[in-house]
Amino acid sequence: MMIRHTVTFRLKHPPGSAEEQRFLEAGRELSAISGVQNFECLRQVSAKNQFTFGLAMEFADQAAYDSYNRHPDHVAFVQRRWIPEVEDFLELDYVRL
Repeated sequence: MMIRHTVTFRLKHPPGSAEEQRFLEAGRELSAISGVQNFECLRQVSAKNQFTFGLAMEFADQAAYDSYNRHPDHVAFVQRRWIPEVEDFLELDYVRL
């Protein structure tokens, strides 16, 4: 069953800063991890919440998603970039009904 993994977030960096751009570029590199499909890096535009960006991707099944979560590049991104640079986030994982 296909899984759509999404995360919406707000960075600690000033809007439009070089640090913001470097973070987003590093995030885009996650698309190269085996099993990632339909990767998107998004700007959140609704005034209904405080988040500013989103990442979305799909995985063919739970095994592909689990492999992504354990992948060294993903683990390194979370430790080196996500934890120190993200102010707040909401993660949602969907399967079709």
